[in-house]
Amino acid sequence: MKKTPWMVSLFSLVLVSAATAAPLAAVQKAGVLRSASEGAFAPFNYFKGKDLTGFEIDILNAAAKAVGLKTEWKTFPFDSLLIGLGQDRYDVVAASHGVTEERAKAVDFTVPHYCTGGVILSKKGGPLSAKELKGKVVGVQVGTSYLTHVQKMGVVKEVKTYPKDPDSFQALMSGRIDAVITDKFLALEAAKTHAAAGLQVGELLFNENVAMAVSKGNATLKGKLDEGLGKILKDGTYKGISEKYFGTDVRCL
Repeated sequence: MKKTPWMVSLFSLVLVSAATAAPLAAVQKAGVLRSASEGAFAPFNYFKGKDLTGFEIDILNAAAKAVGLKTEWKTFPFDSLLIGLGQDRYDVVAASHGVTEERAKAVDFTVPHYCTGGVILSKKGGPLSAKELKGKVVGVQVGTSYLTHVQKMGVVKEVKTYPKDPDSFQALMSGRIDAVITDKFLALEAAKTHAAAGLQVGELLFNENVAMAVSKGNATLKGKLDEGLGKILKDGTYKGISEKYFGTDVRCL
């Protein structure tokens, strides 16, 4: 598989990540967990007015609180988030990163905070299955695992990348592309939001575990975040947040 530029940059920062990772003791001393997300991936992380909100924003806030940590949020473009983590701009990233072998070479992941998969989103009459994608022009967000999967399929005519998922949705609705490959929950939300455009959700192409990322080798912080996630999974907090956004429990079983 050809590595995209962000992957090459990411791998070059593996050693830097290990050296600059802020361990748990440093985070506790600073009194704040520097947290980063994209802020453009509703309902997972997005802005409501000037406030950053969403499922995984609430999840990290709750998990951090459960183990005595206070979050402080900043947002950056998705394809720069893991690189910034390696440069010690923040301590943790919660931005719907699917756990992959490639990413795990550069960062460490917490236990998954939800499970999902990549699906096809198209307009009425458009492709709904992997077979029907043959010869089609497909849109994906740059730097995502969806791009990697589409490239591996090798059946589409062309893959167009977009800075953010909403950009690909607009391209789909305007007829510039035939389909979008994206997260299944995001696709369902888009189909509901843009009902007048006749968007439809098609086949699940692959399953994916999604987790938060910390710098490579930062075992103490990873352990504390895993502890916090474990607590909110057990005490009902996770279930309440999940049902607030999705009407169901999206934890990994």
